[in-house]
Amino acid sequence: MNTTTAPRTATPRDVLARVPELAASLSVDTARREAERELPYGSMDAVRASAIGSLRVPVAYGGPGASLADLFRAVIDLAEADSNVAQALRPHFGFLEKLISDGGEEDRERWFTAALAGELFGNATGETTAKHPGDIHTALVPDGDRYRLSGTKYYSTGSLFADWVVIAAKNHLDQRVRVVLPHGRPGLRLIDDWDGMGQRMTASGTTELDDVAVYPHEVVVDEAVGVRRTHLGAYHQLFLAAVETGIAKNALRDAIGYARDRARAVRHSGVDHAVQDPFVQHTVGEMAALGYGAEATVLRAAAAIDRALAGPRGEDGVAGGAPALVEAATEVAQAQVVAAQAALRAAERLYDVGGASATRREFNFDRHWRNARTLVSHNPIAHKARVVGDYLLNAEPPPLTGFF
Repeated sequence: MNTTTAPRTATPRDVLARVPELAASLSVDTARREAERELPYGSMDAVRASAIGSLRVPVAYGGPGASLADLFRAVIDLAEADSNVAQALRPHFGFLEKLISDGGEEDRERWFTAALAGELFGNATGETTAKHPGDIHTALVPDGDRYRLSGTKYYSTGSLFADWVVIAAKNHLDQRVRVVLPHGRPGLRLIDDWDGMGQRMTASGTTELDDVAVYPHEVVVDEAVGVRRTHLGAYHQLFLAAVETGIAKNALRDAIGYARDRARAVRHSGVDHAVQDPFVQHTVGEMAALGYGAEATVLRAAAAIDRALAGPRGEDGVAGGAPALVEAATEVAQAQVVAAQAALRAAERLYDVGGASATRREFNFDRHWRNARTLVSHNPIAHKARVVGDYLLNAEPPPLTGFF
């Protein structure tokens, strides 16, 4: 760890105080932008200017040193404004978490400094031709005093908007590595071909790597992947749950607005205005409870990861001890079940506030369900519940697949 503390740029409170203004700007005209698939380049520039991307940079490196509970509180607020922008930041913070977990000193100095400067990291990890999600065939081979990188990636979330692209590969020693390349490196091609029904503006499309030149300082070895438990799997999974929670809260916001401004009272309801209808009130109250419960659950799970990281590092230098990380992974799996159900249910219940008129394309209310269903489809929720049950019944820890 860094033994000389750099001047601190801001406290967590300083940065978090900017979240409401940023969220307000992201929420402007989101329904239209989603309908027209207008990619959020301007929104990502606003994120850069806000310094939100530096939240998790440790104090020792001049950062705010915010907790994961702080981060996920901000993610929920941003996702309530625009779930696409929130998800597009998942790889950025994921790379910072990798550095926190087991990054080398030079890598920490280099990349934490970039984050403090407002630079963002995108992602190129998944490969659709692999047998299982997470399998890597992209190859990093030596070429004199540097390397060459070749392969094809998909689900490259956030990379179109990022300054750096973090790419998972295998080196000539069959080690899993992360290669960090500048956005404009020759041979690196980012393609806007993501055609999912939801989260349509995350730019989660193809990355092509055609014999790309890579320099030694751009390579980070993933020594802990699949070998020992880290907090990275829990982080990545909880991030999805946080975005789903924001979607549930956004659906509630639309339900309230529609009930107040557009909905008409059903003739046989016995009231003059929709907001006086007990069934509309019940629906809005249920939606509020769904979002409230999901938010509380996500933040509780985030606190569990924070507790795991607060303990001593292992002999291998990796952050967090096994027992606390197992508990945290199990809490995160439970949070995923709760948040997924909340988002899908809230997105459906929205239509019970407005009736058939609420289905009109001009409102684009279906984006909430499409976005939630797309996120929930990342990893089967049934497996999350099963793993929790196995742990509680048989003390079997979650698998070391990167998805827990």
